[in-house]
Amino acid sequence: MRRDRRGRICYHRPTAPPRTPREPAPLATGVTGTVLRGLYDWTMRLSAHPHALWALAAISFAESSFFPIPPDVLLMPMVLAARRRAWLIAGVCTVASVAGAFAGYGIGAGLFDLLGKPILEFYHAADKFDWVRQQYNENGVLIVFSAGFSPIPYKVFTIASGVTGMDPLSFGLASVVSRGARFFLVAGLLWWFGEPIRAFIEKHLGKLTLLFVVLLVGGFVAIRYLL
Repeated sequence: MRRDRRGRICYHRPTAPPRTPREPAPLATGVTGTVLRGLYDWTMRLSAHPHALWALAAISFAESSFFPIPPDVLLMPMVLAARRRAWLIAGVCTVASVAGAFAGYGIGAGLFDLLGKPILEFYHAADKFDWVRQQYNENGVLIVFSAGFSPIPYKVFTIASGVTGMDPLSFGLASVVSRGARFFLVAGLLWWFGEPIRAFIEKHLGKLTLLFVVLLVGGFVAIRYLL
């Protein structure tokens, strides 16, 4: 409280102390934490690269036909780095993935002995392939849709679709719907929640990395033991 020149009482509102910028959420400590932090920072830098969309398209294409790592590892940081482009990023991922699915279909239809069989042997699915072929005669569309949306290695089923001669139109529609639903769902959640999701990922990076590895390995185990 103070008085002005005319003697009137003036009440002075104290100014709030300046806010300090929020520090990034701590990541895991130790050697593992350092490695994870380095990989995370590298992925975030790559997601902001001018050619990141091309890299995402290449990974999405390859993952549907032979590559083991899903495109989500690049899709997620790209959306977090540029939320306004979330739908474009998801669209590129979907289109490239469906194109790769038809590449896998072609491997199964015309290059099974040369390429398809070695890929199936790599995923320990060759000995169960006759059973898969029989199932395709009854539930081909449902199988492709389920594989396209789940962590199960999709390339096994794209190759199987070509070997069994599944109708290309049905195969394409099932691929578009399942891959689109998966990638647009991920992009939509990241677009909606935005920065809180990024803070959560940074805070729990170690646990989320472990969960990702478990899901990836679980997909291979499902191919090996459930088919």
